[in-house]
Amino acid sequence: MEIDSLNWQILQCLHENARQSNAQIGRVVGLSSPAVAERIKKMQDEGIIKGFTANIDHNKTAHQLKAVITLKAFMGRLKPFLAKVVEFKEVLNCYRITGNENIVMEVVLRDQFHLEELIDKLITYGETKTHIVLSHVVDNRLIEKN
Repeated sequence: MEIDSLNWQILQCLHENARQSNAQIGRVVGLSSPAVAERIKKMQDEGIIKGFTANIDHNKTAHQLKAVITLKAFMGRLKPFLAKVVEFKEVLNCYRITGNENIVMEVVLRDQFHLEELIDKLITYGETKTHIVLSHVVDNRLIEKN
C-alpha cells in the first residue's frame, strides 16, 4: 500500500491525538468522515497503524526514575534473557542491537532502590550499564514522508 500525502496527513493527525474524530481529521485533510475512516481501516489492515495507545506521564504514576540500561550478555545467557525480559514490568522498550552490547532497554522505576532491584535481576544475564534519563529532548516523533 502506498502512503500518499493524504495518508501522511491522517497519520500526523492521529499521532497528535488518536482520539479525535474522523470528521475532525477530515476537516484538516479535506476529506469526508467516511473517506478518512476507510483510509484508517486500510492502514490498519496493512499494519501501518498497529494500534492506538495513551501517552502516560510516568512521573504522575509514582515512577520517578527513567533509565536506559544496556546489557552485554554472558555466553549462553542471551536466549534465556530474551525469554525472561518480557516479565520485567519496568521495561517499556527492549531492543536487540549490534555492537558491544546485545540489548538496550528503556525502563521506568519508582526510585533508586527499585533500580537496584532490577539491576540485581539483570546481572545474572550479563554486564549492565545504566544511564539515568534527565529529560526528553525529542519524544515520540512521527517520521515524515521522504
